[in-house]
Amino acid sequence: MKRVLSLLLPVTAVAVLLFPLMAQATSPGPVDSAGVQVEPQQQNGIRYLSGGIGEDEARSIQQAGGYNLHMTFAVGVDNKYIPDVDLVISKAPGPSVFNLKQAGPLVYVQLPPGKYSVQATRNGVTRQDVTDVGSGNARNLVFHWDGDN
Repeated sequence: MKRVLSLLLPVTAVAVLLFPLMAQATSPGPVDSAGVQVEPQQQNGIRYLSGGIGEDEARSIQQAGGYNLHMTFAVGVDNKYIPDVDLVISKAPGPSVFNLKQAGPLVYVQLPPGKYSVQATRNGVTRQDVTDVGSGNARNLVFHWDGDN
């Protein structure tokens, strides 16, 4: 029981810290398309969106359909969105299939079904996660750095 509690405490702390970020990420509303600079891109046959600077651009990406992996990059206690993350997605296990420099703060990717390892690096500090993507609901990954990084 003590082991379960020691695992739940960090997970709960992260969830509480990221709650404002997730609430911000789902804010509905109209998008002023004149201020939106996000265009769908492709790399190695993989469609993606990267951006989210400003409220309209963030909403535009959040409202985009057809992407099965949604990633958010944030820093500090205020969960401030950050656009300066180097991203590597690899088939797990296997070679890298997708790389972006200075990505974010939101990156939406359409990957073939499978298991992937995702590495997000900011100022030399790497955060890593593993996820399965398929034809169902999109997977959401949030990468968070302390305010010093």
